[in-house]
Amino acid sequence: MAKSILQPLTFLSIAVFTFLICWLLGVTVSENTLSVNGTSLIMKAMCISFLIHGVLFIPSYLFQTEKFYDLTGSVTYVTTIGYVVYEAYQQTGGLDIRTLVIAACIMIWTLRLGSFLFWRVLKDGEDKRFRSILPSFTQLLMTWALSAAWVFIQSLSALVAITALARVEFGVVGYIGLALWVFGFLFEVLADHQKTQFKANPANDGKFINEGLWTKSRHPNYFGEMVLWFGVSIMSVSVMSGMQYVSLISPVFSFVLIYYVSGVRMLEARSDKKWGNSAKYQNYKKNVPILVPKL
Repeated sequence: MAKSILQPLTFLSIAVFTFLICWLLGVTVSENTLSVNGTSLIMKAMCISFLIHGVLFIPSYLFQTEKFYDLTGSVTYVTTIGYVVYEAYQQTGGLDIRTLVIAACIMIWTLRLGSFLFWRVLKDGEDKRFRSILPSFTQLLMTWALSAAWVFIQSLSALVAITALARVEFGVVGYIGLALWVFGFLFEVLADHQKTQFKANPANDGKFINEGLWTKSRHPNYFGEMVLWFGVSIMSVSVMSGMQYVSLISPVFSFVLIYYVSGVRMLEARSDKKWGNSAKYQNYKKNVPILVPKL
């Protein structure tokens, strides 16, 4: 009885704590950034993120579906970045190269990934991660809150760069960040394409992928994603000052989320359960790094 009460309270507490952390981060990095009616654009972006996810949590629970979960993340990225860029243009009368490049990079990434994940869940019929989550109101609420936090925290460096009052030339550092983004984006796209092609082949049914980039890393798509977000932060850093540097938590958050929460750890456990007794798979794990590709 105690456990049945404690678990929902835990999920609800995590959801509330997640919102408060985002609020604190937003307040911390908002100094010397653009605002509207006394409220920083960064805080408005945070509110938009949680509002969208909060609203769409309702049909997700009522209809017990997760099919639009990943697509919602993309919609939120487009909405928040689009809104902030629009307001920045309205207030400054123009947009610098840094803002345009960062906004374009995020839009390209999120539209590509969101459509890919949405297509995949429609093709597979479900997202297996949600089998135990959907029936629980509080756990599903926590999951949607974490997704809202994912959008906000991961884009925090970009939000600071777009709204910062300081304007600095894009420069060498900016181009280094852009190069990292391009490399990471192409790496992720290629890895996803190779896995899709592998799974589409009936001869590979029940097998683990061990070809292409997947011979260099067991999770090359996640490696690419972390690199591209690191690139976004590098492009953003030149205009930062004071507490705005706290926004560099973005790539750290990306790593923690991907490695320990929703990606690598979960998939490794699932693979071990499925192929753990296979000598071929054990040899694969022994010779192929979990994340950073071997040269």
